[in-house]
Amino acid sequence: SISSVSTAVVARYGTSGGVSSRKPKPDDDDEALNFASIRSDNVRLIDEQQKMVGVVSKSQAFRMAEEAELDLVILSPEADPPVVRIMDYNKYRYEQQKKKRDQQKKSAASRMDLKELKMGYNIDVHDYSVRLKAAHKFLKDGDKVKVIVNLKGRENDFRNNAIELLKRFQNDIGEVAVEEAKNFRDRNMFVILVPNKAVGSKSSQDQPRKKDVPAGDE
Repeated sequence: SISSVSTAVVARYGTSGGVSSRKPKPDDDDEALNFASIRSDNVRLIDEQQKMVGVVSKSQAFRMAEEAELDLVILSPEADPPVVRIMDYNKYRYEQQKKKRDQQKKSAASRMDLKELKMGYNIDVHDYSVRLKAAHKFLKDGDKVKVIVNLKGRENDFRNNAIELLKRFQNDIGEVAVEEAKNFRDRNMFVILVPNKAVGSKSSQDQPRKKDVPAGDE
């Protein structure tokens, strides 16, 4: 009926002295606010304090939302009866979007970055040790390391030297990393190392607890 539609609109946007005091939602066809899809005369209501009121008529739910100057939002349209809640829908939607963004940030942070270290087949001792130290740091930080030896032109004659260099590097890294992939066939040879989770877990378990440290060492 016209009166019930009017009540729904008032309940969605809240009132102040009979005049809407809140701006309409940008998504006016939001399914969470679309009570035209609810055919049941009754709903299971949760109030603005998140307390279960119980089964009430739709008109009563609208009236309570209007009195609270909040929105009546559909949570579970398929339930019998449908579950609705009185809330500030703009605030709720903002919090949900913020939670989603935070989860995406955490997910991105948990992904491994791929760090690249390039060496010549005839790299000197100092530069080799610098790259080895960098690889240890990257692996400790939880990143992958791609060690590359790129052979140009006649350098391809020293392919065996490059292969031995990569194998030596992998051996010098030790058990802190495991091999994920390698390519010794092309001119652009590489080995990809990833942190050894077993070693990382073991080292954290081997850390002495504070109460186990002798008093004289503190």
